[in-house]
Amino acid sequence: MEEKTRAVGELLAFNPLDAKGLLNTFGVIGVWIIMFVETGLLVGFFFPGDSLLFLAGVGASSVAQELLGTKLSLTQLLIGAPLCAIAGAQLGHYLGARYGRRMFDRPNSKLFKKEYVEKAEYYFVKFGPAKAVVLARFIPIVRTFLNPVAGTIGMSAKQFFLWNVVGGILWTDGILLAGWALAKQISDLIPPEKIDTYLLPAVLLIVLISAMPIFIEIFRGWRERRRNKGLAPVAAEDGRAGAHRAAD
Repeated sequence: MEEKTRAVGELLAFNPLDAKGLLNTFGVIGVWIIMFVETGLLVGFFFPGDSLLFLAGVGASSVAQELLGTKLSLTQLLIGAPLCAIAGAQLGHYLGARYGRRMFDRPNSKLFKKEYVEKAEYYFVKFGPAKAVVLARFIPIVRTFLNPVAGTIGMSAKQFFLWNVVGGILWTDGILLAGWALAKQISDLIPPEKIDTYLLPAVLLIVLISAMPIFIEIFRGWRERRRNKGLAPVAAEDGRAGAHRAAD
């Protein structure tokens, strides 16, 4: 009876935004579920996908018990996480294709804001379908809303699936392996009793690193616009010179 009471108390105290708590409570299955919900259902955008994957990688390392108090299977994570992320995104695309704009016709609230949809549409237009689907994986919130947006604007399920697989594997397995590889260094730098103190800064750093691909693309776009702007006056001058020669 006492064990049941304690279990119920732990479940009631569970915080879905606490990546470490998610791992300790649900383990590998929790990672699979969050990957599916965050990428497949609009209500999943607030889940801590990046930090959860990174800590899950730590949880599969040799120092997992020391840092997190739990031990996970790296093989199950590397196979199951991308599969669930891919399946979730494919569901999001299907819902967008079937229901269209009706999915987003709701008033702003504490959870849902139309700007989330607008941001997803912005990246879709800016980078094109294929690149947007891959890069969106590394951007919190956008990775949830871009999938139904892709279905809404008519991106074919076949084309979406191809780039969904590429993005899903790069995102999930990339961050999992980063956590797994850096776990020993983390244990050397941070005492186990202080891991919670440094968790938030670590999560922010993970999100920043995860968003690097999109920063690189934005920089490339900015540099290309500057180059084109510099070439425009030269082209105009050449045009005027050609006109003068023709007149002569």
